[in-house]
Amino acid sequence: MRRLQQHPVLNIENKKLVPFTYNGQNYQGFEGEPVSGSLIANGITTFSYHHKNHAAQGIFCANGQCSHCTVLIDRFPQKACITPLEEGMDIRTLDGLPELPDVSTPLDKTRTLTHNCDVLVVGGGPSGLTAAIELADAGFEVLLVDDKAALGGKLLLQTHKFFGSTADCYAGTRGHDIAALLEKQIHEHEKITVMNNAMVAGIYKDQKAGIFVNNRDYYIIDFKGLIISAGARERSLVFPGNQLPGVYGAGAFQTLVNRDQVRSSDHIFIVGSGNVGLIAAYHALQAGIAVRGICDILPEPGGYKVHADKIKRMGVPLYLRYTILHAEGKDKLERITIAEVDEEMRPILSTVQTFNVDTLLIAVGLAPIDEFYNMAVSFGFPVVKAGDADEIAEASSAMFGGRIAGLTMAKKLGKDIDIDDSFYENATILKSPPGALYPKKILTLSERFQPVIHCLQEIPCNPCVTVCPVNAIKLNPRLGNIMDIPEFAGECTGCMKCVGICPGLAITLVKQVDNTSADVVLPYEFIPDFEVGDHIPLTDIDGNYIEDGIVQKIRFYKPNKTTLITCRTNLKHVQDIAGIRVQLEIEVQPATETSYTYIPDNAIVCRCEMITVKEIKDFIKKHNVRDLNQLKVLRVGMGSCGGKTCSLLLPHIFRELQIPSDTLTENTQRPLTIEIPMRSLINEDENRK
Repeated sequence: MRRLQQHPVLNIENKKLVPFTYNGQNYQGFEGEPVSGSLIANGITTFSYHHKNHAAQGIFCANGQCSHCTVLIDRFPQKACITPLEEGMDIRTLDGLPELPDVSTPLDKTRTLTHNCDVLVVGGGPSGLTAAIELADAGFEVLLVDDKAALGGKLLLQTHKFFGSTADCYAGTRGHDIAALLEKQIHEHEKITVMNNAMVAGIYKDQKAGIFVNNRDYYIIDFKGLIISAGARERSLVFPGNQLPGVYGAGAFQTLVNRDQVRSSDHIFIVGSGNVGLIAAYHALQAGIAVRGICDILPEPGGYKVHADKIKRMGVPLYLRYTILHAEGKDKLERITIAEVDEEMRPILSTVQTFNVDTLLIAVGLAPIDEFYNMAVSFGFPVVKAGDADEIAEASSAMFGGRIAGLTMAKKLGKDIDIDDSFYENATILKSPPGALYPKKILTLSERFQPVIHCLQEIPCNPCVTVCPVNAIKLNPRLGNIMDIPEFAGECTGCMKCVGICPGLAITLVKQVDNTSADVVLPYEFIPDFEVGDHIPLTDIDGNYIEDGIVQKIRFYKPNKTTLITCRTNLKHVQDIAGIRVQLEIEVQPATETSYTYIPDNAIVCRCEMITVKEIKDFIKKHNVRDLNQLKVLRVGMGSCGGKTCSLLLPHIFRELQIPSDTLTENTQRPLTIEIPMRSLINEDENRK
């Protein structure tokens, strides 16, 4: 089975194995895990074949936001990514449109389920958790609903240490550990009720919400105030082959690898160099998956420099000012082709490179899941949105923003609360984009360890300052906040805490040994495959090979689950050494033969209904379309995802046709956001038991 056997940070869980069948063959999976995880762990990546063109489909979002992972489970079509595996399930490939089962027995055991609360919090990610805690502390009865089995949202997928403020958002602590801390606070609070595996299906005008729980029960919730912290959905891209199994969002990949602990891939490529794409590359390397490269149409990485530097040091190349041309494969992804772009962002076909991969991650941004917020505003309810549903930012910012959202809702419901101005100032700082770059400070070496700080860009982060026991690391007060660059100024005790806690792995300790040699202490978040005395490849901040260092000591720093590697190096190189290469160069080589067929009009826009760019363009021109609802004639937006993916791509097509966005009428939102069987909705008759 394709499951992780070891991981440098995560504890590998041993769960109860249960049998199930797929297309009549016997398999095993972990009870309660998503069906998609069980299938992929067994090497099954194609879940369905589309009714229009028999195109293979697999997982894309792993978050219930699309429908590409739909399979037949005990004869009924269900999304594999949000359906828990049960013993004895009969799972089958969905080939075309599902048939309506012949059900002649009457429905029974239906029931009316209701719940009252002061505030309904939709989404148990970082902002929803902190908002619920603030409201409960203020005396409100809170119902927190989340569509996953455990609280934490994207925190559960984060194995890296967090940036931000140590005091305000647990900076220096790993995301999944922060999730555990917040979940503990939630469950210990007597005024917070939690519904897991609960998906909000709709918000209604009579100040009620419909919630589908455990794939079985439909609850009607009465509330006075509403907080929407439902997170964000991943954006897609239009290119030929974007519908192939193996092409999916970076968040889906992190879900499979870090939450489900499935080794979903062997070789991946990533489109997008923002923090999400850079972190996904790091998570892949930690799971033993080769990363062929990362491309981005931008001239510089979109994420923090320390993230990009870290990835380059480990042997992953960044292709900047490059774009994805197409993906290819028969029923699954086999290769992708990229090309450099010119000043007009057009691909230069003479620069194409093809890579053999089984997974392509799309990490080109997120779109807020704020439909319920907009509905509540139109209905006149007291409503606040928080986290990515409000503004796309780092989880550290979301935690602080959730606190503000909770206090804001308390005020809306009549609580006499003053929100300190510093809250808003801190929230603004935490979601700040990267700032200016500064040169590295060169040290005068001695026989005592001193920190070399490779963090050279203004970002909101201060763990290294707060952890130093002698205050030897301080922020250079250019801006007067945690965006300032840390610098060493004092006497180092050699405790190595700064090396262990730095989220960007951007601090090393160095000391002179003699006139020609020195020691360097490097952070390493992988399981060492070397021993004391071995030679290992060391790189500079940009990933350039410097020399082989001789391993002197391997120490596991337990508080931060970081291994500290001490290496003997050349004295003149020691301050340039920033990391250890993890990935061999052979893993990142392009294929010897390139494929450069470039047919963008053949790309799929509406994945649910397999509608191409050309079909949409032709329809818009022929019918002078200015109302996006007209495209429903083509079935654009009429698929089972409810238009969540294609609605984000349509504006690009209208722009290409030089049709101004302010002349367009947007799609009408569809009422229910998830599929609910009739047996669960028939629960409104009080006389039925």
